[in-house]
Amino acid sequence: MQTRRLGRSGLNITELAYGNWLTHGSQVEEDAAHACVRAALDAGITTFDTADVYAGTKAESVLGRALAGQRRESLEIATKVYWPTGPGANDRGLGRKHVIESCHASLQRLQTDYVDLYQAHRYDSTVPLEETMTAFADLVRAGKVLYIGVSEWRAEEIAAGAALARELGIQLISNQPQYSMLWRVIEAEVVPTSEAEGVSQIVWSPLAQGVLTGKYLPGQAPPADSRGGHPSAGGSMKGYLTEDILTRVQQLRPIADDLGLSMAQLSLAWVLQNGNVAAAIIGATRPEQVHDNVAAAGVTLEDDVLARIDEVLGDVVERDPAKTSRG
Repeated sequence: MQTRRLGRSGLNITELAYGNWLTHGSQVEEDAAHACVRAALDAGITTFDTADVYAGTKAESVLGRALAGQRRESLEIATKVYWPTGPGANDRGLGRKHVIESCHASLQRLQTDYVDLYQAHRYDSTVPLEETMTAFADLVRAGKVLYIGVSEWRAEEIAAGAALARELGIQLISNQPQYSMLWRVIEAEVVPTSEAEGVSQIVWSPLAQGVLTGKYLPGQAPPADSRGGHPSAGGSMKGYLTEDILTRVQQLRPIADDLGLSMAQLSLAWVLQNGNVAAAIIGATRPEQVHDNVAAAGVTLEDDVLARIDEVLGDVVERDPAKTSRG
């Protein structure tokens, strides 16, 4: 497993990170979650991403238990703050009270004294950016957070956040956007701005929530044991399960076959060709999925392969920067 530097910082992370959105604490039992984490560790993955809101805070606890006993210095643990974690008016957003309290709660659930990367899960337009970044800076100075990141921020928000971070003497080093062959909204504005500001991307849903694995077939219902067939987890991916998209995805299979790659490996390798991407987050419900995904690490796709992919997918690719997820 290769590593990449995150932004202009000295922090190295593995180019495949393990994430537990929609899995730990909800879609899979704890024994299965632990088995997937062990598979990730065995494959050389040391970067783990979660969030306080996943599975109603349960995902952080599951990850904390799964990583118990591992050498802490050999891990890079990232979590996030923004979405509601309780019923109160201050149990959400990026106000100082919620940022500080949520960080303390995350540390308890993760069973660690600090997180390597603490990320603003969305941009909060209701709170002054100075208040948010000052709270982050205080957590850094207290040793509870090593670096600061954001998730799904637009280009102008990243630029403003990075400038303010510099004024406060801390580093904003990452953005966590959705990015895949099918979803490329960061390419026009976010990536150029991030490169200028010394910010890397840690991308989520590089497999378009499993659609790019090719297991969803046009004209057929999603497999019962898949995310798309799950009554709750499948709701977030309905936009991908269209006849046109599924047909185009199946046409990627010959490209993967020619390279001796699985569809998942091709999709992950594609994401990692972007020089501004430091890591792609993979999730899993079974250890075998981890084993398959890690084979994408270190794969180089030639320009002619990238051109074939673009030709196959055509106009089903989403590129509009305005489609960046909002809070």
